[in-house]
Amino acid sequence: MKIKIETYGCQMNIADSQLVAGILQDAEHTMVDDVEQADLVIFNTCSVREHAEQRVLGRIASLLSFKEKKDNFYLGVIGCMAQRLQGELFEHGVDFVVGVDKYQYLPKIVESLGLEKNILSADFDSGQIYESLVPVRFEDFTAYVTIMRGCDNFCTYCIVPHLRGRERSRPFSEILKDVSDAVEHGFSDITLLGQNVNSYSYDELNFSGLLQKLSEIDGVKRIRFVTSHPKDITPELIETMKNFPKICPHIHVALQSGNDAILQRMNRKYTSAQYLQMVNDLRKAIPDIAITTDIIVGFPGETHEQYLDTVTMLQKIRFDYAFLYKYSPREGTTAATFADQIPEQERLKRLQEIIEVQNEITTQKYEEQIGKIKEVLVEKISKKNSAELAGKSEDFKVVIFAGDVDLIGKYVKVKITSATGWTLKGELVGESDE
Repeated sequence: MKIKIETYGCQMNIADSQLVAGILQDAEHTMVDDVEQADLVIFNTCSVREHAEQRVLGRIASLLSFKEKKDNFYLGVIGCMAQRLQGELFEHGVDFVVGVDKYQYLPKIVESLGLEKNILSADFDSGQIYESLVPVRFEDFTAYVTIMRGCDNFCTYCIVPHLRGRERSRPFSEILKDVSDAVEHGFSDITLLGQNVNSYSYDELNFSGLLQKLSEIDGVKRIRFVTSHPKDITPELIETMKNFPKICPHIHVALQSGNDAILQRMNRKYTSAQYLQMVNDLRKAIPDIAITTDIIVGFPGETHEQYLDTVTMLQKIRFDYAFLYKYSPREGTTAATFADQIPEQERLKRLQEIIEVQNEITTQKYEEQIGKIKEVLVEKISKKNSAELAGKSEDFKVVIFAGDVDLIGKYVKVKITSATGWTLKGELVGESDE
């Protein structure tokens, strides 16, 4: 069968789609990019925000007429949305729904299409880590490697622990096999994934130890990881990031709020002072580190003064950039039951204000890069100018420069000459030493 996978959501979803593609290819199915060629479209979904689910439902609706016209054409939903809505999705015309711990059953489910209707497989499996399965990598230059699944944090606003289950770490041998396979296929930029990567623990190996072991692998040039929880940024981890040069000088660690009372209501397990100390420790150890974050404004019960505490934290810390959101209640989370919900208009107002604050900071931070020489992994031709190339620096900034297409896939040195928005522009200095 010819199968197209459409992915919605974060890098974890991309990694899961690659895993599913590997499972289905092993069962002698063929992956295609075009719906017109496909016999089956699988939607790998996100449920973190309602908007993500609505996008998927809209996309499914757009294919129903095509489904009616084409014989033996099927639609399936997997991932977080499948886990959350389960049988409700059959009302939207899909043929099967598979939860996050049941991907190994997809070949059998695909074989039964046309013989069975409304196939549902969404039970939790607390031990599922998809051992010994090799993903099909869609990305051209970055290999995503999942090191753990699930989450134990239970932030009151977050649906993820309810959909992906409790935290479990993969054995080092499995992670090593994935990274080695990626290197053999030409990937030198490795991104480690998990709902909370720095709580990784398997046998006596913690996250710092894992990073150190992976840094020893020949062929690995860059190691990144997402997402980190502030409570697990240990002195040992900071020292490891400082002393192992393959670990990129960038960390994404969600602040969410700058007010302690709101952090407690969110069940975030740290204070604003502890977060600020962590940032200071990171910058003392790694002066050029880029720190990025997530922020939620308009959380239930947040007063204007508490919101201003978050604005003050942004101004004090000066993140390189931040992903900023207004609070959106998610059914099934604790925060959705709080009585003191903030009116939508006020949430939007706070969001717009804080976006303006962060945009000014990001502009300043990027302008500070002018004159520096950055190492860039060249990924593609620039969308806006076919004579220019685009890639990412070690500190995860997009860099644009003039160059020949034969540089794609290589590491080069670029001197930064200007900054616009979230993009740096520069002049090619030369190729990096391998």
